[in-house]
Amino acid sequence: MTDIPLAPVGRIVKKSGAERVSSDANEELAKLMEQYAARIAKEAIKLAGHAGRKTVKATDVRM
Repeated sequence: MTDIPLAPVGRIVKKSGAERVSSDANEELAKLMEQYAARIAKEAIKLAGHAGRKTVKATDVRM
C-alpha cells in the first residue's frame, strides 16, 4: 500500500491512452511514483541543507 491514492494514478494512465487499467497496475505505478518522489525529495533536502536552509524550495526540487 502506498501513500499515493490509486484513483488519480488510474486517471493518469487512462489520460495517457489506456482504455482499462487493472488495480495491480495502479498499485505498481503508485509504488514506482512514490519511490521516484522519495529520491527527488531526499536530493532536494540535501540541496536545501547545503544552502543552509531547513525549508525545501521548488528550486531544490527542480535541480
